[in-house]
Amino acid sequence: MKGAFIMKSAVRYYSRSGNTRLVAEAIAKGAGTQAVSVDAADAEVREPVDVLFIGGALYAYGIDTNLKEYIRSLKKENVAKAVVFSTSWVSRHALDLIREELKKQGIGVSEETLYFRGKPNEKQQAEAEKFAKKFL
Repeated sequence: MKGAFIMKSAVRYYSRSGNTRLVAEAIAKGAGTQAVSVDAADAEVREPVDVLFIGGALYAYGIDTNLKEYIRSLKKENVAKAVVFSTSWVSRHALDLIREELKKQGIGVSEETLYFRGKPNEKQQAEAEKFAKKFL
């Protein structure tokens, strides 16, 4: 298709229990990319992306140090916009904490977020896949 613009996206997450990883993988499927844990060797966003989907959960009333340090390493010129997602048994507070860290880096953050309580079922994973497509 001549003149078509293809948006580039990336999915990064941190998950201890695997719940956030399931959401990240569903989002990546919808975005046509791979979900990469922030503590993986290839987690750095080296090329500019239009959308960075980034997620984690609440651990002892904060986000994990790995995720916080990863966000602080992001270069704002490589991320046009971030979209935040989270899973938690406790609350949605991780969404706000991730958003705050991104804003400190000068990265624009979508007001729209995705949250699931606990382990996402198949229907929720399909919802996460559909959620990603809205931003591309």
